[in-house]
Amino acid sequence: MADIVHHLKINAPASQVFEGISTPTGLDAWWTKRSSGKPKEGAEYGLGFGPDCDWRATVSRCIPNVEFELSVTDAHEDWLGTRVGFVLQERGGSTEVRFYHLGWPEPGDHYQTSCFCWAMYLRLLRRYIETGEVVPYEKRLDA
Repeated sequence: MADIVHHLKINAPASQVFEGISTPTGLDAWWTKRSSGKPKEGAEYGLGFGPDCDWRATVSRCIPNVEFELSVTDAHEDWLGTRVGFVLQERGGSTEVRFYHLGWPEPGDHYQTSCFCWAMYLRLLRRYIETGEVVPYEKRLDA
């Protein structure tokens, strides 16, 4: 098994970061093209990334303003059964974000590409939370 982990600081309170990582409006601003779901344990999320790429996940952990995790149930084969999550800790008006994508079957090409892509997407998350900037979906990996 292989895992992806990233750690970043966002200059905003944890409640604002939690909104950005757990609501369809927030997710669509930096990661998905369109999403659906409610931040509640057991809820199902739709994660749309364009034509023929509609994935599903279930909320496996949800502690408002502290932790949010999705267990991937329908996606690219390498993503099936993986868990994408965030652990938040607010300190003096900023939030430390510990991101993880756990359970990859092997550290192959798709895993390596996803390591890079997650770093890029998390940078967009920070820009969205701190400045309100939303990069159009088709331009996100070039921003």
